[in-house]
Amino acid sequence: MTSGAGQAGGTDMSGSNLSESWLDAVRWDAAGLVTAIAQELGSERILMVAWMNREALAQTAATGRAVYWSRSRGRLWRKGEESGHVQRVRELRLDCDGDVILMKVEQQGGIACHTGRHSCFFSRLEDGQWVAVDPVLRDPETIYK
Repeated sequence: MTSGAGQAGGTDMSGSNLSESWLDAVRWDAAGLVTAIAQELGSERILMVAWMNREALAQTAATGRAVYWSRSRGRLWRKGEESGHVQRVRELRLDCDGDVILMKVEQQGGIACHTGRHSCFFSRLEDGQWVAVDPVLRDPETIYK
């Protein structure tokens, strides 16, 4: 995996002797979090937006698997830990302000959203109302047991 996290030309993030100085380039908010966008490799479709703390981002870079900070659970959340819909991170990028992480991912199982859809962005504004325009690929009741 490569990372644009303040490192020219990208750096192999899979090694065990990583310096954590690249994490210092991130502008963490007052709660120690940064916005993280998961974008599908290939289609470039935005799958979801979540939060990461320093540990989640470090683990994501080290393992190549998306790890987030769950504000509702108050703990690290490894994408797919319950559903099996793991996100394999192929590239990490940091925006120009240093306050948003973009992850280019391969979405295993084709479902990123807890509603059973491919993307969390399944509603479109039509005539002043939000309309679900993407199908449910799998009933969430069968995903989360």
